[in-house]
Amino acid sequence: MAAVHYESYTQARAHLKDLLDAADEGRVATVRRDSGRSAVVDVERLRHYLSLVCPSKAEVVAEAGGWSVFLPGLPLAADGATFDEAIGEMVQVLREYAEDWQDRLRTAPNHADNWGLVQLIALSDDGQLRDWLVGAPR
Repeated sequence: MAAVHYESYTQARAHLKDLLDAADEGRVATVRRDSGRSAVVDVERLRHYLSLVCPSKAEVVAEAGGWSVFLPGLPLAADGATFDEAIGEMVQVLREYAEDWQDRLRTAPNHADNWGLVQLIALSDDGQLRDWLVGAPR
């Protein structure tokens, strides 16, 4: 089947099932609104892709009787008494960062390019984020 493109959101709304079916099947599905165009994609397919192109590169260090986790290049760090606690704390730090990014950081020059990371965080559950941080295949 071919890609689906709708030239207005009114047209897309009238063909919503076809639009969502195309996205579910991995076909290109777009909607034009004014001068912009948006893509409709399957969440799991996008989440998986983002996890591949945005590797966490998390560094975990044992120190002072506990563990620290940080992501090089990002102002994000977490600590815990155990490895699992530190990773769990980092998942929460990631969630807070994504919320802050949506609220105010998305327009800051040093954070604007983190769109993919924020999408990955928002589309992942805690277990998926944990696996992404530690490099476990999912």
